[in-house]
Amino acid sequence: MLGRLHRDTSLFYYALHREAGLIKDDMLDEIDAVLDDPELLELVSEALGSERPKSRKTGRQRIAADRVLRSLVLKHVKSLSFRELERELRANIAYRRFTHFDDDKIPRYSTFSRSFVALGPEVTARIHGRIVAIAIQDGTARGRVLRTDTTAVESNIHYPTDSSLLSDGIRVLTRIVKRVATECEQGAVQLVDHARAAKLRVIGIHRTAKAKGEAAQGRLQQLYGKLTSMTGAVVNKAKMVVQGIDLGVLPVVGDVEQVLCAQAELEHFIPLVEQVIAQTKARVFGGDTHFPGKILSIFEEHTQVIRKGKAAKPNEFGRVVRIDEVENGIVSHYDVAPDVPADQRQWMPAVLQHKNIFGKAPKVATGDRGFHSARNEREAREAGVGKVALPARGRLSELRARVQKQRWFKDAQRWRAGIESRIATLKHRFGMERASYKGDKGFQRHVGWSVIANNLVNIARAREIRRRMQDADEREAA
Repeated sequence: MLGRLHRDTSLFYYALHREAGLIKDDMLDEIDAVLDDPELLELVSEALGSERPKSRKTGRQRIAADRVLRSLVLKHVKSLSFRELERELRANIAYRRFTHFDDDKIPRYSTFSRSFVALGPEVTARIHGRIVAIAIQDGTARGRVLRTDTTAVESNIHYPTDSSLLSDGIRVLTRIVKRVATECEQGAVQLVDHARAAKLRVIGIHRTAKAKGEAAQGRLQQLYGKLTSMTGAVVNKAKMVVQGIDLGVLPVVGDVEQVLCAQAELEHFIPLVEQVIAQTKARVFGGDTHFPGKILSIFEEHTQVIRKGKAAKPNEFGRVVRIDEVENGIVSHYDVAPDVPADQRQWMPAVLQHKNIFGKAPKVATGDRGFHSARNEREAREAGVGKVALPARGRLSELRARVQKQRWFKDAQRWRAGIESRIATLKHRFGMERASYKGDKGFQRHVGWSVIANNLVNIARAREIRRRMQDADEREAA
């Protein structure tokens, strides 16, 4: 059941509420005004009420839509974890007032986590679109200029090695099969725990990998052979358990629902672990380092290898995200790529998306040299872009050099450099450096809410600047 949007405040809290109103946070006060938008509340209410057929009217009362929205905004604006969010809401009266919890009991961090999952990537994109529309109505975002760039956002995984992935597979499958065994008759599911043996093999592989020579290579293949055989045995046992559940031959005496949940997890992880075994054998024994469909994590299987040419991080493990920015630091659109596309393929989608949002092409559109191609420049002009500032790569012709030395081109490139600081702000202030939400959809949600937090802060800052300028004009007129 959805929580009510209109609630009665306790009479005993009234005096404290009045004093809390005197605690000013200029940024949160402006964001509070933006979040009062009824369309935003309707989007969140619709998402919370569509999880189950009767979620709106039956079941336990959930966190109200306005509280979910404001708590999620506060979490990303302040870059808090779920546990820190719960603690801050319990201790900070200004945050209670902002999230509309007032004197009510603060939910547990796990309740916040489950509620936030209901706002999937599609709902997050619609909320972001509505906030951009508010920025357009305010005049904060006019869409006259556009700068775009791509960046790598890391998945929440450890550094992937074949040995560690095999060890992860053994550990996870063993844990799930043990859960099934506890719900069956004693002795019905016989399982050997290979955790200690797998750990010793991984340690041996790490030590041997540092050595050089044919003897070390032979020893490395021997250790990998034992680890892959061990992993294969665990996979076969997991398959037998799944088959036993399907045929109904396992004597389940405990919770059947727990067994079915474990079966679904096994069916999810078994193909992933088999893929890890196949790619390990291909690399270690066949020398194939370009195995198709390579998995970098059995938990975040959507993760890609990204090479951006950084000396400190030659390989990054995550997803490529495109950021489109307009005036006043407003990110008008973001896109999480399913693969690792070249920047040249990202240029026209950015221009066309801008035209779709603002109803017109930008007067100036700019990006770094990775986006440049003669085709991109031509198609952008055909789409209505007034000036396209994409620096060419390689040796420049005399005509091209004269174009890039013009004042408007240099001004556009100087403005383009600001998107680097915008990306740094998104990563370091709003937590987009590493996506902590689980799965592909969780990754997209994390990126989306980092962008939403950035836009809300910049809308609040722009409104505060305009208000101060109006106050100054009124004082001068008086």
